[in-house]
Amino acid sequence: MAKDAGPGFRGLRLYNTLTRAKQEFVPLDPANVRMYVCGPTVYDFAHIGNARPIIVFDVLFRLLRHLYGETKVTYVRNITDVDDKIIARAAEEGTSVDEITRRTTKQFHEDVAALGCLEPTHEPRATQHIGEMIAMIERLIANGCAYRADGHVLFDVTKFADYGKLSNRSTDEMIAGARVEVAPYKKNPMDFVLWKPSTPEQPGWDSPWGRGRPGWHLECSAMSEALLGETFDIHGGGIDLVFPHHENEIAQSRCAHGTETMARYWLHNGYLQVEGQKMSKSLGNFVTIRDLLKTDKFGGRKWPGAVLKLAMLMTHYREPIDFTVGRLEDAERIWRRWGRIEKALGEWDWQLVNALKSTPEPQEGILGFLCDDMNTHAAIATMQTLARSAEGGYERAGEILVATAEFLGMELNEAVLLDHVPDIERALIDSLLAARAKARAAKDWAEADRIRDELAEMGIQLKDSKDPETGEMKTEWEVAR
Repeated sequence: MAKDAGPGFRGLRLYNTLTRAKQEFVPLDPANVRMYVCGPTVYDFAHIGNARPIIVFDVLFRLLRHLYGETKVTYVRNITDVDDKIIARAAEEGTSVDEITRRTTKQFHEDVAALGCLEPTHEPRATQHIGEMIAMIERLIANGCAYRADGHVLFDVTKFADYGKLSNRSTDEMIAGARVEVAPYKKNPMDFVLWKPSTPEQPGWDSPWGRGRPGWHLECSAMSEALLGETFDIHGGGIDLVFPHHENEIAQSRCAHGTETMARYWLHNGYLQVEGQKMSKSLGNFVTIRDLLKTDKFGGRKWPGAVLKLAMLMTHYREPIDFTVGRLEDAERIWRRWGRIEKALGEWDWQLVNALKSTPEPQEGILGFLCDDMNTHAAIATMQTLARSAEGGYERAGEILVATAEFLGMELNEAVLLDHVPDIERALIDSLLAARAKARAAKDWAEADRIRDELAEMGIQLKDSKDPETGEMKTEWEVAR
């Protein structure tokens, strides 16, 4: 059973794209609540639009764990590591597909961690489940829902009566929306590829239909079945995936298994624009998570991961969002304000602050908003009310605020540090760190130690560690308390 969120709690309610209504969430098995979210295709840095579903479903994962228990929620977010975009990027760079996927997956993990998002329970890669994909295709061919044509295997959409139900589109709309080549070997324009042939230089696997690779839609159906079963609770992703990707997943999964549903609740976050325009490389407003975290490309400065997360959550997940410098500045002001409240509590009792962050419990009212289709906009407004009370001397409000921020995965400690390190001093710290790294590379240990001591006199503590994947040394810093 889910926890009671307090007075007036009516249970978790989620907007289901499939029914176009907000519904009470009732899991198939409260002891194993199951959620699948479409993850990245690893051929390049994830852009800020990719960050939105990562952040949205991180909040839902945290909420489900709170309601049902940390060990009773299974969250699967896949990695697509075989795709035409990856193959094209490898050819463009003159390197291997494996190198592209290894490097890009590492970049993705670093960026998501900086956003304060939990790791999923499982993160399957498409190439690990080729056998399950082949088996699913064989079932679809056997029951007449798929056919072979010109080296391909295609799904016959006329064999699935509910095709179009998720997206609520007519046949003409779906043909236009699919935006795929109407190949001569297709029986119907909307039929989609389950298996395609590979040339000798392309990644491929042996199959009953020749050496080839899976279609993109098939990958998620096979991976979700392998880790969550034929029918599970929640399937999530961006609104752009409703058609054709999620529509095709439903069709092939239900036909392969003979089930009435694939996932019982379908959740989709809204579109994201950048400074009022659709994000595109041609407009020069294409921004990656890494750009925001590590460069001055957007707004002439770097942005903390917690600020990016808060800026996303200030808008309800189903609403469109305009990602602007002004929005980030507003989010940072809020975040630093909360950080000052944590610091004030810490000056009174750091043990209390650490206890609040180790077992974060959101306020009943805030939990109620989150249980109302993840209304983070209302939750943050309530947190701002708590901030005003805390600044007025009500310590309990500050305690609730700190615990709730931690529950949402927004680290306030960095806000405390940044609020007390002026920009000019941060620039000096960065230059000293660069000089120390240069000295270490030259094995000038005396100079490296001298710089470390100079930073210590400024109140800056260093932490050196080795990157487990590259073996390279990296240094992080913080202000000594």
